[in-house]
Amino acid sequence: MTHLAPPSVRLLVCGNAERGDDGAALSAVATLLPTLSAPLLERIEVRRCGQLRVEDLLDVTPCEVVVIVDAAVGVPPGHVITLPVADIAPLLGTAAPRSSHELPIDQVLSLAATLRPGGLPAGVFIGIGGRRFGYGRPLSRSVRLAMGGFQKAIAAELARLARVSGGPTPV
Repeated sequence: MTHLAPPSVRLLVCGNAERGDDGAALSAVATLLPTLSAPLLERIEVRRCGQLRVEDLLDVTPCEVVVIVDAAVGVPPGHVITLPVADIAPLLGTAAPRSSHELPIDQVLSLAATLRPGGLPAGVFIGIGGRRFGYGRPLSRSVRLAMGGFQKAIAAELARLARVSGGPTPV
C-alpha cells in the first residue's frame, strides 16, 4: 500500500466561464493539470471557487500554501502578474490588480487575515488582465494569446511552492 503525502498547495481557481475573460483561470487550469507530473499533482488540492470568498482561506492549514488564480481588472489585458498573497491586502486604494467580482480580493484577504488564526496563509495570487467580462462572451484575443504564459506562471509557482520539480511534461 502506498501512502501519499498530503497536498501542500491549495489551488483556488476563480472565475465564471460564461463571463468572457473571467473564465481564463478555469480554462488555463483545465488544460494545464493533465500536463503536470504525478509527484506534483499529488501535492495539489484543486478547488474551484467562482468568486474568492473569505471561507476559501479560513480552513487552509498551517502546513499548506495557497495559489489563487483569476482574471483581473486593473492589469493590462493579457498581462500575467504574480504577487505574494500578503502583499495584496496592503495595496487597498492603489492601482492593485483585483478580481472582476463584487468584493475586491484585497478586501477578502483583509477579512481573512483578521478572522484566520495566524493571519493569511502563505502563497501567491496569479492573475491575467482581462478585457471583457460580459455574459456570453468568449475569451478575448489578448487573453487567448497570453494563455501559454499564464499557464507557465501557474505551473512554475505550483512546482516552487510544492517543492517538486514537474512542470508540464513535453508533448
